[in-house]
Amino acid sequence: MASGTNPGTEHDQAEIRLMGLILMQAMSIGLAVGIFDAKFWIDLDDPSVNGLTYAMAAFAVQGLAYYIFKMFFQQSMDDRARMASMERERRTRYRSMETTFDRRRQDMELRMQEAQLEAELNWMEANPNKTPPWIEKRIQAQSLASSSFIPSTPQHSVEEEHPLKLGIDFEQEDENKAPKRSPDGKFAKKE
Repeated sequence: MASGTNPGTEHDQAEIRLMGLILMQAMSIGLAVGIFDAKFWIDLDDPSVNGLTYAMAAFAVQGLAYYIFKMFFQQSMDDRARMASMERERRTRYRSMETTFDRRRQDMELRMQEAQLEAELNWMEANPNKTPPWIEKRIQAQSLASSSFIPSTPQHSVEEEHPLKLGIDFEQEDENKAPKRSPDGKFAKKE
């Protein structure tokens, strides 16, 4: 099996690193210009000395940021990438093993069927005018299965069933009906 990285992934990682470098340089230059503009740090009359001083400061800031990145983030990112690569390789090996076992199982089943058919052909060649016993068993099983179930006419009498009453009876008068109200909203007296 080839290595876990492909050229496309390496190209993408190189592109991400380049974008990180550009971002870090832009932040360093912006920080240097901000410090210079606020006159927090060295403000000499000579622009070349100022430029050189701030370039060294930007390099120091960028070097420090790169060191922090390598210390804290790069190792964990590399570990995660390595673990993901190992998981992918494990899944690929597992799929390969499953395929191999399935192929071997199918080959074994085919060999067993071939041996069974070979034995049946040998029996037929040795007994040319006889029905093979396995076919006789199938014929007998089919005839027994079809002749064993002969339904008879029921001999019991049918009882008339009435539906269950679940509290509502539509044939009775409406005794449980809500009492009527008079026009003023009071209940009418029972008669």
